[in-house]
Amino acid sequence: MDKPASSSAPLHPIIAARWSPRSLDPAGEVSDASLRALLEAARWAPSDGNTQPARFLLGRRGTDTFARIFDTLNRGNKSWAGGAAVLLLACAKLENEKGPIPHAEYSVGLASQNLVLQAVAEGLAAHQMGGFNVEAARAVFSLPTDVLPLTVIAVGRPASPDLLPEAMRAKELAPRRRLPLDQIAFTHEWGTPAFSDAEPAPSPDAGSPRPGHRAG
Repeated sequence: MDKPASSSAPLHPIIAARWSPRSLDPAGEVSDASLRALLEAARWAPSDGNTQPARFLLGRRGTDTFARIFDTLNRGNKSWAGGAAVLLLACAKLENEKGPIPHAEYSVGLASQNLVLQAVAEGLAAHQMGGFNVEAARAVFSLPTDVLPLTVIAVGRPASPDLLPEAMRAKELAPRRRLPLDQIAFTHEWGTPAFSDAEPAPSPDAGSPRPGHRAG
């Protein structure tokens, strides 16, 4: 299912196409080549001083690692994330040989965004989740004290929203919304919009080809 972003300026098709679906094909697979590409995209994200604090624990559906990551999720996320082909636990390494790594969490966010955009390019769906038990993740993977679990990312093949429970299906089908540009970008002083017009640009044609894009 396509839900392209509506914006006041044209966006790259991969950015416009990225969203966070919950409906994933429980029989869908992610190839080794695609999974490697996702992690390479994360590896080449920018970081403060090239400190590269992003770390990922990953498990494929049916493996013990997948089950352990899945068990840390809250009840709402457990209701759909079992359909993922891969679950990844994104973590920040907070220190290196020089001491505390500056802006480590921000750098993991950049790496995770690279990863999910590459997922779109691979024709996959990726959904990032903050709803998980951080301390359980620490314990079950015996994480070092300087490693902080930040998010779980479900990756898989997009599927019909009909697979979801009714209440969740409504969320899946609802239009995507963002604050208008004049509420997030300011100039001269706080609160003065940098751009005052809020007319959206035409959304990309959902039927037009996108590089590597299938759905989601």
